[in-house]
Amino acid sequence: MEAHEAAVDKIASRVRQLHETKTPFRVYHGATNSTRRSQRQRNNTVDTSFLHRVLHVDPVRKTALVEPNVPMDCLLAASLKHNLVPLVVMEFPGITVGGGFSGTSGESSSFRYGAFDATINTIEIVLATGEVARASKTEQPDLFWGAASAFGTMGIVTLLEVQLHQAAAYVELEYRHFDNFAKAVDALRAETGEGATQHHYVDGIAFSLDSTVICTGRLVDSLPDGTAPTRLLRARDPWFYVHAQAVEKKLKKTPGTTITDFIPLTDYLFRYDRGAFWTGRYAYRYFLTPFNRLTRFLLDPFMHTRVMYRALHHSRLADFHIVQDVGIPYAHAADFAVWLHDQFHIYPLWLCPLRVRRDGGPDAAHGLHAAFADPSSAADLLNFGIWGGSPTRRRTPPRRECVRRNRVLEQKVGEYGGKKWLYAHAYYTEDEFWAQYDRAGYDELRGRYGAGYLPSVFDKVRVDVDAEEAAERASWGARVRARARRVWPVAGLYGVFKVVVGGNYLMRDKGGKNKG
Repeated sequence: MEAHEAAVDKIASRVRQLHETKTPFRVYHGATNSTRRSQRQRNNTVDTSFLHRVLHVDPVRKTALVEPNVPMDCLLAASLKHNLVPLVVMEFPGITVGGGFSGTSGESSSFRYGAFDATINTIEIVLATGEVARASKTEQPDLFWGAASAFGTMGIVTLLEVQLHQAAAYVELEYRHFDNFAKAVDALRAETGEGATQHHYVDGIAFSLDSTVICTGRLVDSLPDGTAPTRLLRARDPWFYVHAQAVEKKLKKTPGTTITDFIPLTDYLFRYDRGAFWTGRYAYRYFLTPFNRLTRFLLDPFMHTRVMYRALHHSRLADFHIVQDVGIPYAHAADFAVWLHDQFHIYPLWLCPLRVRRDGGPDAAHGLHAAFADPSSAADLLNFGIWGGSPTRRRTPPRRECVRRNRVLEQKVGEYGGKKWLYAHAYYTEDEFWAQYDRAGYDELRGRYGAGYLPSVFDKVRVDVDAEEAAERASWGARVRARARRVWPVAGLYGVFKVVVGGNYLMRDKGGKNKG
């Protein structure tokens, strides 16, 4: 702990300096799972990238004490040494514990345990004043829940205690097919409702409006006699979605039947890493590359999420796509799917049931998602992962057309009483954004802990296209780079090149260039 305490002292000292002049700052973690352009510069950033250690795993209490930049694969490896596993494991191995806590992360076990922040017992946080504080669900719960989902706007979380539970060798995964989306939604709701504890993991893939596969999993320690495990993480293995699509075709031929796989636990938890669900297929289309077993094997080093995020940030191709996760109340899920089909026709869609209700009553009613603590307004949601291209109109600049389509999606989610998760591009106006959250309570809480001078959540997640385009016009070099990126396939090739040569892709100088 001495090394950790020394690191925290260093961060706290830096924050105190910034607090004296009320200089707004951002936090540099060393990596990101956001799709937005980084706004970090060396003169406005606090570096916490060295906080990346698992400090202790307690097999008796079933907890892990970890620093915020510990990625999920490292946390899983440390906990599995004690035959334990986190309650919620985000599907990309590079997602960090601090990122999951600060950014409302959920996965296929979240119908049981809630978002990742609900599985944290305590946090240590450097407040915006430079003071080091500790908070939990029972001690300073306002600070604990205020920091959850706050994207670092309450301070800098420097330590977290994560809940674990008993692991097993395999996940027994059963696939069922539905030819009607409304029936699939009903089945998901039944599998994940109150008292539904027969499953440890539940999610689904909609391949079309009339073809959805629901996957329900439970932890098991052994394989049936004569059964081989289904592997997913090796270069020669199929991407999980490709495997699920083959299962879908088999199930369509024999309605009413099921198919079962036995998947090693780590393979299951990170099943979507290769190909980033199925978004990697867009890279094959972009580069006019055949998509088959051989090309997936040969290009496997480029098709893991850590690498894909780096290429995405360098190429900025996310600016021209719809990459969104949205939670929709079950009552509107089927109608929303029809609307998505008519408006965008993007498939597959990821379906993940989320328990977003916070236990704890008034003590949990703090921060960005304070409404989740109110039983009268909180509800379980069905997450839709919507990731696809944005066709352009002949006379409309591609970026503006993509913005228009994303804004249409944001407005429809609001009409249905849903929530859009904020890791991705957000195009809300300030009034639209705060209409969804308790701004008065959020601002009061930030004032209470001296964080009012920091960027707000809206400041952090908004995408200001006008400002970005103005910055490009102001610099000759930026104009050249921006125009070059619009010429196929310059942006994609540049992203691949930067992945190969390495370098920092999040920290920028004042001119907006990435610093190596």
